[in-house]
Amino acid sequence: KQWYQRRVRGTQKLISIKEFVDRYITCSHSAEPGYLAQYELLNHITRLKEDIYPIDYCIASSSEDIITNCWIGPTGTVSPAHHDPYHNLFCQIQGYKRFIMFHRHENLYPHHHHLLRNTSQIDVESPSIEQFPDYEKCSAWVTDLGPGDVLYIPLGWWHHVRSLSISFSVSFWWNK
Repeated sequence: KQWYQRRVRGTQKLISIKEFVDRYITCSHSAEPGYLAQYELLNHITRLKEDIYPIDYCIASSSEDIITNCWIGPTGTVSPAHHDPYHNLFCQIQGYKRFIMFHRHENLYPHHHHLLRNTSQIDVESPSIEQFPDYEKCSAWVTDLGPGDVLYIPLGWWHHVRSLSISFSVSFWWNK
């Protein structure tokens, strides 16, 4: 079995699950962290569907309307501030993650390129107020998730995510 593995710089590489785990999860000396992000793992390892299924809070007309993604990575992996076109129930299965969230109407200076319009130019962990002066006016909510925690992220809300440990997460997206 193979999957896409996304690295910090946004590049992708097709590698086996075993290679991903060996290189990025069990080996703590990798030059750059690997991150399996926004991957429909349950479509490839169907046995997991018996343990992971959409929860009742997903308001959709049927389970086919729900997109299920998995996120696996070592300590230090980051999803930069971005927003999604879906409601999201983010479930932390193993490990810990820190979320920094902003209301959908906050000015987080989205990129101008059409492929990155949902991604902020700001490093919210170390913002440059000189470069992004309106950022000072933004209100952020910060929370840490641990095993068993679920976070609802409303459609369009900005969120930045950092893994505080090796982690495994599942998100359920819907937009109805």
